[in-house]
Amino acid sequence: MTITVQAVYENGVLRLKEPLPLREHEQVSVTVHSGPSLARQTAGKIPWSGDAETLERIATDPEFGITESP
Repeated sequence: MTITVQAVYENGVLRLKEPLPLREHEQVSVTVHSGPSLARQTAGKIPWSGDAETLERIATDPEFGITESP
């Protein structure tokens, strides 16, 4: 039987997002595939009509970093 479920890795433990139809103490094999990065997940969501140099400056300038967010 093959089952695919989503999970989150927190504090050294995989936390499944849904229960599995398994018996208690049943042994299984686990294969982990990382999902796409946040940058890949959100690419193209905000249209950009400016030039590449300005976008690069905004993307790499610490002034526009997450630590500057309210």
